[in-house]
Amino acid sequence: MLEVKSTIEHVAGFRVAGVHAGLKKNGKLDFAVVISDTPCTAAGVFTTNQVKAAPVILDMERLQSHAEKVRAVVVNTGCANACTGQQGIYKAQQTARWAAEKIGCDENAVLVLSTGVIGSQLNMYAVRQGIDIAMQFLGHEWFEAAKAIMTTDTRPKLASVTVAKKNGDRYQIAGISKGAGMIAPNMATMLGVIITDAQVPQPMLQRALKTASDQSYNRIVVDGDMSTNDTVLLLANGATNVVLDTPEEEADFTEALTALCKKLAQEIVRDGEGATKFITVNIQGAPDDAAARKIADAIATSPLVKTAFFGNDANWGRIVAAAGRSGVALNPELMQLWIAPGEADDQRGISLQLFAGGMPTDYSEETAAAIIKEKTVSILLDCGMGKGTSTVWTCDLSHDYVTINGDYRS
Repeated sequence: MLEVKSTIEHVAGFRVAGVHAGLKKNGKLDFAVVISDTPCTAAGVFTTNQVKAAPVILDMERLQSHAEKVRAVVVNTGCANACTGQQGIYKAQQTARWAAEKIGCDENAVLVLSTGVIGSQLNMYAVRQGIDIAMQFLGHEWFEAAKAIMTTDTRPKLASVTVAKKNGDRYQIAGISKGAGMIAPNMATMLGVIITDAQVPQPMLQRALKTASDQSYNRIVVDGDMSTNDTVLLLANGATNVVLDTPEEEADFTEALTALCKKLAQEIVRDGEGATKFITVNIQGAPDDAAARKIADAIATSPLVKTAFFGNDANWGRIVAAAGRSGVALNPELMQLWIAPGEADDQRGISLQLFAGGMPTDYSEETAAAIIKEKTVSILLDCGMGKGTSTVWTCDLSHDYVTINGDYRS
């Protein structure tokens, strides 16, 4: 059984730092670096938003040509460096260039991540200062690095897992993520840097990250908005001399990576801006998996569904209505809906059925209200039309979400 920890201790050949560079006015940590002592193979998944930030454009290009020579990732907060024109591209390149000079590597071996306000120009004095300071504090303080990439997050998000091969060799996978708003299920939906000290061929690394992202970061919703900066990067430096090169080893690596990514992705939902509830949306009986996913997304992104959860209102009609507008052909006479406390994939044996045969069931409003008041709640909708299934994790929508986003720039 894989044990995913909420801590990172030491991953061979990697050093990190999280420092205050001056990008945030409040003195909080705002700049992080993740550096490998040796070149890494690297993989990435990126936002599918057609408005892409400068660092996203830069990283996508570098992974096309230098995916087996990456040495570092540099992350700034406070400024997204998005919608900043050619000047923004230059600043992303300059950030990588300065970091490369300190590390002693080619500038193309440095990837860049940014997060913050869209449309503002990056303070390069602070960036240069951040690089200089970070290089003085390189070590294994992953908690500080995770804090340094936060924006509206209320807590850092980090995780690690140790994997053992059949011959007893062990390697680690670890990662940090940030995200609390502008979270919608499409590619990365946040920022993340994941590392492993195993030696992994680049094509295998990219396949594993794509699979893991599809089962984790692509299944979370806070508000339905996709960012311009969404990126998840995965670096493998082989510092343990543990080589992964068989289909079985790829499967084990992908399984462990997926478990780690699920942990980080779910933490993003739990820390959603203003969130008070963690909600699991399970769909089964859809025509196919793609249809199930569309239905799950429609429910998970519905403001009416999310506000009902915040108000502790077991308003099943909003859930059924959201499914009905998903674009999937459904027959309400075949649909069945349950709710349950906690997190699970199928709770029909222990949960409360609210809807069946096109009508509400004879359920207890008191019982429904008690379930909906829980901090973790699950929905199970059986469409009765096939074998398609999907699960998406979301949260409620509260007054605080409006407060946080109503004056984000100020």
